Amino acid sequence: MLVEVWSDVVCPWCYIGRRRLERALEQFEHADEVEVAWRSFQLDPAFPVGVRRSVPEVLAEKIGGSPDRVRRMHAEITELAAQEGLAYDLDHATMVNTVDAHRLTHLARAHGLGDAAHERLLRAQLVEAQVLDDVDTLVRLGVEIGLPEEETRRVVLGDDHVQDVRADVAKARALGITGVPFFVLNRAFAVSGAQPAGTLLSALRTAREHARDSAA
Repeated sequence: MLVEVWSDVVCPWCYIGRRRLERALEQFEHADEVEVAWRSFQLDPAFPVGVRRSVPEVLAEKIGGSPDRVRRMHAEITELAAQEGLAYDLDHATMVNTVDAHRLTHLARAHGLGDAAHERLLRAQLVEAQVLDDVDTLVRLGVEIGLPEEETRRVVLGDDHVQDVRADVAKARALGITGVPFFVLNRAFAVSGAQPAGTLLSALRTAREHARDSAA
């Protein structure tokens, strides 16, 4: 069974959704049959490359709200994240264009480390408040998960895997995906948003039954 998850590595809901999928898989009787593939999605693809801004500042502009409202929103999602064992630090997070971070995930996938890259980048952004368009930061994070340093630096400094990122985004568009996380099971069933683990577990079971019935 293939579970594809479109997400952005700076998305607070995507990390929560990842944890909930993990819990669903822990309860799924056929988890050993499941392959999880993380697909690229940019929440703000038009954000200028090379620009770095405070996430609270950008969010306040986007929603037309006050700093107090943004702090309340961050507090609410931080509390939800804590229930999944995640200690968010959203007030110190930096908004960047995530194309280079996504290119790094595709390099990692080529080395069999796609899952580790997804986890590490989410943690770096949302828990550790690292800056995910900084070359040295991306190289260090890649090396931490086992990528070769020289190749990682070459990729980050170049444009390798840009087409892979664009292909994921194009597929998301074709599937009508407008927000993340978005889970697609066997290209037959979809779950939108960071749904509870029970909802994801039910979707896993339904997708497997459908695949079994289709093969019969």
